[in-house]
Amino acid sequence: MSGAALPVAMATGVAPEVTYDGAGSGGRGGSGGAMAAVTAGSGAGSGAGSGAGGSPEATGGSTGGGGWRRPHGPLQRYYGPSTAEAAEAAPDPTDINGPHFDPEVFMTKVRSECPLGQLLAREAALGREIRALDSDMQTLLYENYNKFISATDTIRKMKVDFRHMEAEMDDLAANMAAISASSARVSAALQDRHRRGAQLAGVQALLRKLQALVEVPGRLRRWAGTEPARALRCHARARAVLRHYRHLPSFRAIEDESHAIMAELAQRLRTRLREETLDPKELTECVEMLLQLEEPAEELSEEFLSQAGARLEAELAALEAELPVADPSGAATTPPPPASDILDFVDRGSSAFVGTLCQLAGSYRALFGGDAGRLEPFAAALATRYFALLERRLALERGLGDTSLLVRALDRFHRRLRALLELLPAGAAAAAALVARAARERVDRYLRALQTFFLGCLGDVRQALAAPRPPGKEGPGLPDLLATLAASVLGQLKAVLAYVQLFTARDVAFASLPYFKGEFCVTAVREGLVVAFVRWLCRTARGFADGPAERGAPAAPPALLLLLARLCLDYENSTIGYILTLTDEQFPPQDSGLAVTPGPVLCAEARAAAQRLLDHYVQVQGAAVAQMLRKSVETRDWLGTVEPRNVRAVMKRVVEDITAIDVQVGQLFEEGVRRAQSSDSSRRAFSVYSSSRAPGRYAPSYTPSAPMDTHLLSNIQKLFSERIDIFSPVEFNKVSVLTGIIKISLKTLLECVRLRTLGRFGLQQVQVDGHYLQLYLWRFASDERVVQGLLDEVAASAAHRCLDPVPMEHSVVELICERG
Repeated sequence: MSGAALPVAMATGVAPEVTYDGAGSGGRGGSGGAMAAVTAGSGAGSGAGSGAGGSPEATGGSTGGGGWRRPHGPLQRYYGPSTAEAAEAAPDPTDINGPHFDPEVFMTKVRSECPLGQLLAREAALGREIRALDSDMQTLLYENYNKFISATDTIRKMKVDFRHMEAEMDDLAANMAAISASSARVSAALQDRHRRGAQLAGVQALLRKLQALVEVPGRLRRWAGTEPARALRCHARARAVLRHYRHLPSFRAIEDESHAIMAELAQRLRTRLREETLDPKELTECVEMLLQLEEPAEELSEEFLSQAGARLEAELAALEAELPVADPSGAATTPPPPASDILDFVDRGSSAFVGTLCQLAGSYRALFGGDAGRLEPFAAALATRYFALLERRLALERGLGDTSLLVRALDRFHRRLRALLELLPAGAAAAAALVARAARERVDRYLRALQTFFLGCLGDVRQALAAPRPPGKEGPGLPDLLATLAASVLGQLKAVLAYVQLFTARDVAFASLPYFKGEFCVTAVREGLVVAFVRWLCRTARGFADGPAERGAPAAPPALLLLLARLCLDYENSTIGYILTLTDEQFPPQDSGLAVTPGPVLCAEARAAAQRLLDHYVQVQGAAVAQMLRKSVETRDWLGTVEPRNVRAVMKRVVEDITAIDVQVGQLFEEGVRRAQSSDSSRRAFSVYSSSRAPGRYAPSYTPSAPMDTHLLSNIQKLFSERIDIFSPVEFNKVSVLTGIIKISLKTLLECVRLRTLGRFGLQQVQVDGHYLQLYLWRFASDERVVQGLLDEVAASAAHRCLDPVPMEHSVVELICERG
């Protein structure tokens, strides 16, 4: 089919004839008969549809579905590029798809440039493209054949319909011309009558207006008592006409009578304006009517504010009546609880006072324009009184109560106040400050509640530690008490943060204030609540070590000191970081310029408190053991004592107490690091001389001057030995704590022995006791040389204070200690 055949067929509506060039017909084979059948008409088309070679079904089957088949590359190249592309491209006579194609030039170029094999391949490609193009065009013809037939029928019908329509249009035009002529004749006949009718209608309208003017005084007199607003509208409509024609006597009489009636109406309105029962709407209407009567605006504004102030003062008095009366004597008495909750109070204040004030302020601006010189001071004074009443009511919320109720009340107060703040922007700062103070006060109460809760938990812990336990039944251990205390305090703090977070919820209107986006989150919550509570906890815990006597309270049990030290250490290690992270997540500050307390500073304070408590625990426990040793030394007659046969009971008690302390400390603190022990720590010889002075070396030369030499040698030995710091700070582990207690105990024993005078058997008893302590105390200390050195000094001091320094044989000492 030629390139122009299909468009021509579509334009004329006639079934197109299918033509082929030589190449197309040669490459198609058996489909020519089917195409000829398509051109024969609709009957032949249906026959062709059932053929094998030319049916649409057969064609559709070859394209995978029988639907619309888009033109592919050969068909697109056949129709050529678009007009714009062709205009932009340069003329190329060798482009077979271009509009400037020249066959002679193309053939000359191909013969001169391409070899024979390429020419044959080019010929085969052109044949395939021609066959594909013919196949696509045949598909288009099959798919649009019914449309061609329908278009032909439509065009035929349109030709017939247009002939009938032209005749009808001609008849219509003739009828319209006849109607126009008749209308012109009627208008010409009635023109004079219409002119006379218009004149009579104008005279009638004028008479009606004159009648209305004559009736104005009667209407004003009738409506002035019952419908003053209607009377004012009637007078306003007639006033301009009466003023214009007041030079006429009749009109002047009507005007004078109307003015008298309006003056009487103005007097009644002023009398009504002074009534105390007027509501805001009636007050506004009364002043508006007086302004329409051209009364002085200055006087009316004063009257309006006076009546509005009386109304608002009554509503403030009703709110104040719900508050308890302050004691005039100034005595500190607890006021009775309010009759209603804070939400009801705010609702009444917002609906009554704030609503009335907003209504009156809006009416004032509408009546007197932009004159706010009197309104703003008037409204500011009343709003200040209302804020003071609300603050007094908020002060009555002494307990924690329901925080959500308080937040709802403040939110409702802030929302209702927005309308007033639009009229009086100066009150926004006072309202925001009131909400901020209420939020800070609630946070402060939560802080006091946390402090009370912690003290109550400490009381429970002290009671559990001091409670008597039946034989065979153990109470809660220190780890359980510590876990319960830490979990309770942390849980209460998280609950408080959840309650405080209600102030910054998204559905709360005042949460969008700058204060709640920055200062409240940082200053009030993080610093004022969390950091303040952690610091107070550390100070309270440290107070048990710093000054229990100053408070007049009994001394804290040692187990409580140990437990608080562990609690502060846990806060330093993990709890403080967790609390601060949780606070920053729940209360993210928008303003990062506010100063905050860094976490390491709080951790350092907690560690210092833990260190002070643990040092105090060591001092208390060391003082208890030292007290036993001091009494045992001071109450014994060391000159007249008998030869030792057993270890004194107080030494056994000391070992038992140290063992109990070891178990107690081990429940809360780690073991710690010990210095490498010698292999014979439990079997070292305990002599009345120091370990560097063997008894065999000095015993043969014992003479009356020997004690002097021994004391001198002992002092020389101290110069070169390692100094033992008795009250040095301990580390947070068990061996360090036990070492500190042992040092205090043995140092006390040493000082008590230095103050006594001993006989031979007294020296030997000290020797036995010292060896017994050495057998059992070295395993508790971080360095056995500390125990050995202090016991050596005890033995040396006893020998120095002995009148007959004859030591007991070491084998006998060991035998007594093993038997004991």
